[in-house]
Amino acid sequence: MQKLGLTQSLSQKLSPQQIQFIKLLQVPTAELETRIEEELEINPALEEGKEEEPKEADDFDDIDNSASDELNIDEYLPDDDYAGYKMQGDGPGGDEEEREVPFSESSTLSEQLISQLGFLKLDERQYAIGRQLIGSIEADGYIRRDLDAIVNDMAFSQNIECEADEVEEILHLIQEFDPAGIGARSLQECLQLQIDRKIETGGEVAQLAHHVVTDCFDEFTKKHYDKISKKLELEDDELLKEAIKLITHLNPKPGGVGSGLVKTQYLIPDFMLFNNHGNLELSLNSRNAPELKVSRDYSEMLQAYDKSNKKDKKLKETVTFVKQKLDSAKWFIDAIKQRQQTLLNTMNSIIKYQYDFFLEGDESKLRPMILKDIAEEIGMDISTVSRVANSKTIQTEFGIYPLKYFFSEGISTDSGDDVSSREVKHFLKEMIDAEEKRKPLSDDKLEKLLKKKGYQIARRTVAKYREQLNIPVARLRKEL
Repeated sequence: MQKLGLTQSLSQKLSPQQIQFIKLLQVPTAELETRIEEELEINPALEEGKEEEPKEADDFDDIDNSASDELNIDEYLPDDDYAGYKMQGDGPGGDEEEREVPFSESSTLSEQLISQLGFLKLDERQYAIGRQLIGSIEADGYIRRDLDAIVNDMAFSQNIECEADEVEEILHLIQEFDPAGIGARSLQECLQLQIDRKIETGGEVAQLAHHVVTDCFDEFTKKHYDKISKKLELEDDELLKEAIKLITHLNPKPGGVGSGLVKTQYLIPDFMLFNNHGNLELSLNSRNAPELKVSRDYSEMLQAYDKSNKKDKKLKETVTFVKQKLDSAKWFIDAIKQRQQTLLNTMNSIIKYQYDFFLEGDESKLRPMILKDIAEEIGMDISTVSRVANSKTIQTEFGIYPLKYFFSEGISTDSGDDVSSREVKHFLKEMIDAEEKRKPLSDDKLEKLLKKKGYQIARRTVAKYREQLNIPVARLRKEL
């Protein structure tokens, strides 16, 4: 039996303007220019250039539009699209969504490898297999897909019947491409491929390195050097030391930056900070402050409609379209301006909080600071500060820093003061760098040394900071 009832509930729904601002706020500088170009293409009511001072009659918000009751904004701004404001990089995620800081680059690994493939004297069938293998190489330079699976791919996608042996033969040719180690199926094979290129010039050290990786790889990964010496019947520890040094200087990810293949990448900062005789001056990157304006032609169309026959159905459809584009243009410009102001307010607050660091660049001068501190300072929500901090960088005279770098928890000291965890990490790294590599310091010993310096810190916290610094455990830091 159906029943009727009344329920009362509270809900919060973001307006199109708020959604516009939130999405633009988390866009880094490198992507903002592309985002603006996209908006200029889809919205003819938006133009580049300085905004002109409007005459009283030109303000389309004040037009006496008798048909305004019929122009419901919900009809042309549906909830699922908001007038085309879907942006690159949008997707599911909470307020703490992580966004990678953007880089500009102009070359891809696949393009370079296919270019080298063209220099081999391959027939059409072999070339197709080579392209399929290159397409299976992951970003770090490895092929993790089984060769039998690649054989199936060739059969189904290109109607080419081949055997795994034939595919492996082409793979060996690709493994001779630059950078050394490309196309390996495991770390061991990657290191072997690189050492093989050093055999002719590396002499006895390269020969020993080859034996270590080929015959003692498990012992090498666990740094059991005494077992390696015993297994290979070595008497010269110095020779083993040189071989280990050669191996550890090889590139474990040949497809990444530093391989000599991918072109240099450049980080684009969002803020610029200058020290003018002790006075810190902050400015936005010029790409963050584009000059945009609303099209006067579209504004004048609404004025013409105000004086026309408002009963014409086609004319009403036209004015709905025009008003939609004008509103969208105005919202976009307002969102860009609000973005600029929010970025400046957030960064100015961070500079105020970390003023000593920005003056001297001394990591020990960093104060404990969390998102809530800045949010309260600028009177905005924590999620807003998080969006700024997760995707923006600042250029200082000491280098370029991501804004996340300046946020850290506090650690208590014997004096009762709180210091930034950055300072603790700084001392932790110094102690590990200065340790005796034959007997590296364990996390327990590091904890005791930090407590002697006055930092009240637990062993598990030492382990957490060590991992954040990408420093391995003591056993893996051991050297001959």
